[in-house]
Amino acid sequence: MLDLLERQQSLTVNQWKIFTACVLSTMMDFFDFFLIAYVLAFVVGGWHLTYGQSAAVLFASGVAAVPGGWFFGWLGDRIGRRKVFMITVLTFSLGTGVMALTPEGGWIFLAVMRLIVGLGVGGMPVVDWPLISEFVPASKRGLITGLSTSLLPAGTLLAAFISSFLEPTVGWRGLFLCGLVPALMAFVIRVWVPESPRWLIGQGRVEEARRALAWALMIDPDEIALPTSPPVRVKTSWLEVFQYPRSVIIGCLTGLAQTGASGMALWTVILFVMVLRVTPAEAAFLAIWPPVAGIVGRLVGSWLSEVLGRRVSGSLTCLAAAFFLSLAGYLHSVFFGAVSLYYVLLFVYSFFGPGAAFAIIFPYMTEMWPGRLRASGLGLAYGTANLGKFIGPAGLALIAGASDYVTPKATLAALIPGLNYFAAWFVLAAGALFFFGIETRGRTIEELDATLDKRVGSATAR
Repeated sequence: MLDLLERQQSLTVNQWKIFTACVLSTMMDFFDFFLIAYVLAFVVGGWHLTYGQSAAVLFASGVAAVPGGWFFGWLGDRIGRRKVFMITVLTFSLGTGVMALTPEGGWIFLAVMRLIVGLGVGGMPVVDWPLISEFVPASKRGLITGLSTSLLPAGTLLAAFISSFLEPTVGWRGLFLCGLVPALMAFVIRVWVPESPRWLIGQGRVEEARRALAWALMIDPDEIALPTSPPVRVKTSWLEVFQYPRSVIIGCLTGLAQTGASGMALWTVILFVMVLRVTPAEAAFLAIWPPVAGIVGRLVGSWLSEVLGRRVSGSLTCLAAAFFLSLAGYLHSVFFGAVSLYYVLLFVYSFFGPGAAFAIIFPYMTEMWPGRLRASGLGLAYGTANLGKFIGPAGLALIAGASDYVTPKATLAALIPGLNYFAAWFVLAAGALFFFGIETRGRTIEELDATLDKRVGSATAR
């Protein structure tokens, strides 16, 4: 049934619709996740928050993103990618909207609601990336799944833009209400995106799979031959993911590059206020532009993943991100006229780290699991890697001293070790990719399934 899909030379309009729904949803996922970084910059002074209190708000969603990835990944293999996709979008958007009701000084309320946001944020990618990858041929999978992440930095950019220009008018509560916008994406998904034909085949629902595949390819369903004998539905357990230890290790270690990226992104506005000596509104405006470099980087990374392969391109971009992020810490006080070298180096870092590297890493994490466990395996790896959303911002708080108030003096003292701490996680991801990674470029999902299961069979025989 899938031969027609694998022989495709160009995508259809309907496949681009699936791609667009995934791109916009992941962009709004990042918008809701990082909006708190900008809002916190507006309230941290008036609420007299310490590093520890600020970090609690920032890393609460990271804590919840861990079980969010695990649970929604399991659910995606049980009830389908599409339904879980909609559930997670509604979870993180409604959670953000409710934060508009936060009482003055209510950092605990913010932290609790951020736990809800984290559940949705952690769960959506683990069904989003499998869904898009299962609708495209192997020859384009690395490029298309990489490009599906291209507007993730735009979510951060949108949060910065809205915070900079709307906060004086709508206030920080109004910024949280803007987080309700992603709820509309659930309806877009409902209209545009069918269920994955590969998941439907795995459930023995071949007629539904044929209709979904025919819709995607824009052909008559009768042109797709059904199998002579219907596939047997195979029941799986979430614990089966541990039969693939190499996938577990590589997925978790590469995904932990999020530690550096999330930590840096969540502290960016506050660090701009303190390092560049600007107001929160000015810092939010300055934070608009580095994500643009990240978008360009994602486009380049998607292309590199097909040209150099996942292992080499992922390793090189992670190392480059680590180098420029560390350099920004050491040279934070250097200015060329009115231009801060710290700011320029963050542009370059954004191109390589949150840009090119993540366009390679996250789709690669999807490719390392057999179809029957794809969402569960990705959920385990991505959910575990979401620890980075917690230990990233918390790490800087500990380095600075959690009881210290957020002041320029405290920040600058912690800047160099803090940025080196973030950079080290990119080095870890590069090492895991290069030394332990399995090259997946150009191989169909079915070929990868057979290779992975063969490895498990060989290990069991031994």
